[in-house]
Amino acid sequence: MKRPLIIVTGPTAVGKTSLSIDLAQAVNGEIISADSMQVYRHMDIGSAKVTQKEKKGVPHHLIDVLEPDEDFNVTIFQSMAKKAMEGIYDRGHIPIVAGGTGFYIQALIYDIDFKENDKSLAVRHELEALCEERGNEYVHEILRMADPEAARQIHANNRKRMIRAIEYYRMTGEPISRHNEEERKKESPYQFWYFVLNCDRARLYERIDQRVDSMMDAGLVDEVNRLRDMGCRRGMVSMQGLGYKEILDYLDGKWELEEAVRVLKRDTRHFAKRQLTWFRRERGVKWVELERFGFDREKVLEYIMEELERGSDNSFELLQQKE
Repeated sequence: MKRPLIIVTGPTAVGKTSLSIDLAQAVNGEIISADSMQVYRHMDIGSAKVTQKEKKGVPHHLIDVLEPDEDFNVTIFQSMAKKAMEGIYDRGHIPIVAGGTGFYIQALIYDIDFKENDKSLAVRHELEALCEERGNEYVHEILRMADPEAARQIHANNRKRMIRAIEYYRMTGEPISRHNEEERKKESPYQFWYFVLNCDRARLYERIDQRVDSMMDAGLVDEVNRLRDMGCRRGMVSMQGLGYKEILDYLDGKWELEEAVRVLKRDTRHFAKRQLTWFRRERGVKWVELERFGFDREKVLEYIMEELERGSDNSFELLQQKE
């Protein structure tokens, strides 16, 4: 019998965090964060990191485990998440992956193989230097020449994925888009339920704008200032996250604060749109349109529990394990 795995995802600001905690309490679960920024310490406001109070006692993994100067990518996520899952299963609990990084989720669900060695790291460092010297658009053109499909899917501002795609092509001679398509056809080693929360686009964008305003009120500028004082710079993986690079531009005098906030809201809306595009390509997804439930979290949770029971065959008993 395959071991169970629950995914709660969707675009930024849609309400994944609170629902995943409600669900974890209902099924005796533990949460694994699939977020590329919450993994970093000292980066709380800009990453919309879940607070201790919000956790309601539910164990969370892959949050506050790295310093901002450390690297983090899909390969590292996959390794850390699988290790966390083993501990969760050993405790008789259910892993719930919650977060909006679709590529991370895909890598975990299908146990995608990432070929990596010392030579690939050298290529990565070379491409990172090119991004700094010539800009992301220059490196994105290198990707377009090597793998047009990957270039279409990966925005030039997503430096990590862009570099990873070129790196893979140079190491294997195979476009990563083809590799990923083949990996997606693999059968998952888990019995998984993949829930994507969504709502009307206008309402989602309103929530995004409200979140950015709340971040500013909570002290995002001070947080980025502290990170800069700690030695964090634009070239670091951690400082590429939404909210951090825009405020850095303000602190560096590139923009007035009002313009930095406007750009942050705009780029976050664009990011949400790309997230939804990604999830629409995935297999086995159950879309949860929040309007259908009147945005009532209890009704959404009730629906998800019904879906877990309906689609579980004999393994739903695993979801009912209690300590």
